[in-house]
Amino acid sequence: MTASSVSAHDRQRAIAAALGKTPFDLLLTNARIVDMATGEIRPADVGIVGVLIASVHPCGAFSAAHDTQDLNGAYLSPGLIDTHVHVESSHLPPARYAEIVVAQGTTTIFWDPHELANVLGVAGVRYAIDASRDLPLRVICAAPSSVPSTPGLEMSGADFAGQEMETMLGWPEVAGVAEVMDMHGVLNGSERMVEILNAGLNSGKLIEGHARGLSGAELQAYLAAGVTSDHELTSADDALEKLRAGLTLEIRGSHPYLLPDIVAALKTLPHLSSQITVCTDDVPPDMLLEKGGVIALLNLLIAHGLPATDALRMATLNAAIRLQRNDLGLIAAGRRADLVVFDSLEQLCARRVYVSGRCSAQNGRMLTPVAANPQLCVPRDTLRLSPPTPEAFVLKVAGIKHGQATLRHIKGARFTQWGETTVEVRDGQVQLPAGFSLIWVQHRHGRHPATPQLALLEGWGELRGAIATSYSHDSHNLVVLGRDPQDMTVAANALIASGGGMALSQNGEILAQVAMPIAGMLSDLPPAELAQQFKNLRDLSARVADWEPPYRVFKAIEGTCLACNAGPHLTDLGLTDGTTRQIVDPLIACWETPV
Repeated sequence: MTASSVSAHDRQRAIAAALGKTPFDLLLTNARIVDMATGEIRPADVGIVGVLIASVHPCGAFSAAHDTQDLNGAYLSPGLIDTHVHVESSHLPPARYAEIVVAQGTTTIFWDPHELANVLGVAGVRYAIDASRDLPLRVICAAPSSVPSTPGLEMSGADFAGQEMETMLGWPEVAGVAEVMDMHGVLNGSERMVEILNAGLNSGKLIEGHARGLSGAELQAYLAAGVTSDHELTSADDALEKLRAGLTLEIRGSHPYLLPDIVAALKTLPHLSSQITVCTDDVPPDMLLEKGGVIALLNLLIAHGLPATDALRMATLNAAIRLQRNDLGLIAAGRRADLVVFDSLEQLCARRVYVSGRCSAQNGRMLTPVAANPQLCVPRDTLRLSPPTPEAFVLKVAGIKHGQATLRHIKGARFTQWGETTVEVRDGQVQLPAGFSLIWVQHRHGRHPATPQLALLEGWGELRGAIATSYSHDSHNLVVLGRDPQDMTVAANALIASGGGMALSQNGEILAQVAMPIAGMLSDLPPAELAQQFKNLRDLSARVADWEPPYRVFKAIEGTCLACNAGPHLTDLGLTDGTTRQIVDPLIACWETPV
């Protein structure tokens, strides 16, 4: 809903109330306005008519209102805006997600539903839109460009090119092209990416970026293609280079270890640009409930020395400018009455949240339950797989029964490198070396024969069991990590039986499981119960793996197959090289040994 969608009648009522001719519907008195235009904190009253702010005026200037609420000197901010989020990472449907984040002060999100799209295609984006209707959270959608994120190296549930983009960009709920992850395709002018970018440029809508690792000439070329933002910040220097290049920065909360350096770098600038916003990107359910989404990120930025007024401006006015929403982001007459009340600016905690002129949440809780669309068709049964046997989790070398083989393998987590190791082969089976584990991937969307892929994994230690997930960025094929075939089988089959999710196994039994039967990534559980199950699974995962932050962490399981990133990754098509964009034969050499 845009500013133009406000009825002419309500506009006229707002004008009359601002002139003192008629009462306000709601009058908020004795507020301390956090003014995003000037940086001031000043006393004022705010009069609201319908969904609009009708007047921001001196305290006591008007008293006529159908309802008056005294804020007693509390701080009043515009509603918070998340400029880039994958709701799917919360594993909650939109209605359940809304009831959490609105109570924290987030009133608008820009959702890239490319996780759903990689499973369900265009229908997944349609589901995201339909499931977001009539919520207290304003959901603006982006058209996913990364389906799959790395064409030729992986296969997801669909393929998007120009025609699909034109269809989605024609929908009024879609405000732009979602993060363009195929940087290689952009820089090398692949036909698919040319079509996608042209569709975005012709629509006049936003084009979101994913410029991980780009610098110098490549960064300039990426911008020249029409991309205008980036959340893939890797360092303070990277952030400054991208800001100087003209990109809108989306500082994200999912990489908190970068925030101290980024804040320090921003404070060296002569002024803070309006092209600095904030986003959550990916937040799991337990963290979303325990620490929060945008609100947690803002508190981290403040703790690292960024003035609260600057942090709030990034999440309000700057974000509204980025999303081209002139009806949001300011406490000003004519803007939508999305407001958050804070008692303190040292540690932000939403006391009240107003959405379109109505108090929707108080003291961290919604005042009325958030209802999901009862006519929504919910996508289930998306794991099109037969249960594997332990034999499927045995790494073999073709053409050799007894002897040795030198294999390429994946080394490290997040930022992976190629490794080589020589292994013993007995009865055609690789004997796992000390310090190694296995990664196994199988296509789950029914678009090709789904031969399981296996590779050696170094740098994760020797897993004492197995970890399985059907939520695996971005193709969301079934992924299992482990050493023991029996444990890996148990974890994989538990997910196939439940329709997806995450599972841990050890000694042939399930340690913990979170069922996600909606598209293999969303849960039917109430948020608190889901968060507890997810936290339990995360905690118990330490029995299976030895975590080593910041890269070898539980979250890395979901992103370990991201073939668009540089270095080796295993996908449903094989062992891939994200740098050269090739599928690589892991076998370097092998030789028989007499028995």
